[in-house]
Amino acid sequence: MKISVIGAGYVGLVTGTCFSESGNHVICMDIDELKIAMLNEGRVPIYEPGLEELIKMNTAHGRLSFTTNIAAAVRHGDIIFIAVGTPPGEDGSADLKYVLDAAKEIRKHMNGYKVIVNKSTVPVGTGDKVRAAVASKSKYKFDVVSNPEFLKEGAAIEDFMKPDRVVIGAERPKAIELMSELYASFIRKGDRILIMDIRSAEMTKYASNAMLATKISFINEISNICASLGADIDNVRKGMGYDKRIGFEFLFPGVGYGGSCFPKDVKALVQTAREHHVDARVLKAVEEVNEYQKKILFQKIVSHFKTKAGARSRGAKPLVGRTIAIWGLSFKPRTNDMREAPSVVIINSLLRAGARVTAHDPVAMNEASNMFKSRIVLTEDSYDALKGADALAVVTEWNEFRTPDFQRMKKLMRSPVIFDGRNIFNRDELRKMGFTYYGMGRT
Repeated sequence: MKISVIGAGYVGLVTGTCFSESGNHVICMDIDELKIAMLNEGRVPIYEPGLEELIKMNTAHGRLSFTTNIAAAVRHGDIIFIAVGTPPGEDGSADLKYVLDAAKEIRKHMNGYKVIVNKSTVPVGTGDKVRAAVASKSKYKFDVVSNPEFLKEGAAIEDFMKPDRVVIGAERPKAIELMSELYASFIRKGDRILIMDIRSAEMTKYASNAMLATKISFINEISNICASLGADIDNVRKGMGYDKRIGFEFLFPGVGYGGSCFPKDVKALVQTAREHHVDARVLKAVEEVNEYQKKILFQKIVSHFKTKAGARSRGAKPLVGRTIAIWGLSFKPRTNDMREAPSVVIINSLLRAGARVTAHDPVAMNEASNMFKSRIVLTEDSYDALKGADALAVVTEWNEFRTPDFQRMKKLMRSPVIFDGRNIFNRDELRKMGFTYYGMGRT
């Protein structure tokens, strides 16, 4: 099939590349000339495991190309995916400007029947707006489809190539047939291609992300309760997770969720509910718990050094002159995405408290440099961040951090104190080695 993807961001690149890998001829279009130039040179502007290799292979075979020419992209594609950004407004609602602009460009350059697919995460009812934008002046027949993405950053290629389900919101048989054929090579069990109305498909994306965000906020709240009662969240989590109705996915306590999806989508769903006179109290609580959770690790750091300073210094700022090392800056492992990352909240809190911050992340160093400039010290090696540090805070659970050389760490640090924001270390073993250890939801 001939596929066009408007928007060469995270979703657009993964979508276009994976469709080309299954033998389709794909054009990815974006207005960002620098981004397209990079892609045509074989350089990928985002970090996603396996993506760069697939892009190079499929461009070499002529199945994948990149352009800034919207007219050429529209004329090429029998199926056109809209995969542009939907940034949140001040009230949390999704901004549809880029989606509707793309729809108008498609209308302008159409040369025959097209299936126009919303791949962007959009509020319920957007399909109607896209249809209206295209139908207003188009002389060609077309169908609008909702096909939400369910990609996890860091595992997006696997998620796309082997999806647990494909949701297709469509109303006419021709569009349903074409979309089902397009995804047939990815889904061997046809019952996992879910055909539904457009509004239900749009809602499915928001409901799925809101449910996962709820699990994270729920387990974080339970972990805080455990810490206050002397219970161990790791034991509690296991006792819950083996219940098949609950499961272990997303049932790990930490410093809160971040990224481009959960924060934005929960806010958008709350705002959509508000506009339709529904008070989404559970979802608002999910947001509140998550924002609170991002502050927990900082509070633990302050409490430790306040206690260490003693009663005579209670009025002073206990972190002034302290160096805090941070391991992990991206919002989760296997991505360089720092949007809404807990690390940003934690680092800004440390800086405001007068601490010096040294930090390392396996892939998010450029993003951190652009964000913090010279306000923090970034090190290319994780151990270099520990030199002279008064404490280490683990914020992102990269595999590289799970089994470090603890004896080397003790020699590098001014004081062997670890704040484990992801519970990746063995608490008892560290304490035997002479570390002061603080975890999440455990004493």
